[in-house]
Amino acid sequence: MGLLDSVMGSVTGQLGQEGNLLKILSELLANNSELGGLAGLVEKFNQAGMGNIINSWIGSGEKLPISGEQISTVLGSGVIGNIATQLGIDPAQVSSQISQVLPGLINKLTPAGVAPEGGLGNVSDLIGKLGGFLKS
Repeated sequence: MGLLDSVMGSVTGQLGQEGNLLKILSELLANNSELGGLAGLVEKFNQAGMGNIINSWIGSGEKLPISGEQISTVLGSGVIGNIATQLGIDPAQVSSQISQVLPGLINKLTPAGVAPEGGLGNVSDLIGKLGGFLKS
């Protein structure tokens, strides 16, 4: 994992706390994440009655906004608390930051307007894609 750590260090160093949040969100979107990757996250949004929101980020039309409170509802206090601990900030701040970053991240990771059948890949795949976004 030396190369992955090196790439992530470069990404997070360039972006500071936002880079750390991107890394954490990439880990959640990875196929082997505790949420079950993008498909699992879509399911969580559907269960919370907000499937239309995440589907707008994946699709090619208008991107619907989401509030920090809605993010907390979808992800749950356990996931939000864990991320807050990793970042060293308040859970409400985490929810707010995720609500600002996640829609664009998912939109960038699904440029064809559809979720890939095989998911977004593992963490190193996602980090590679993020590195490409930073260069462009």
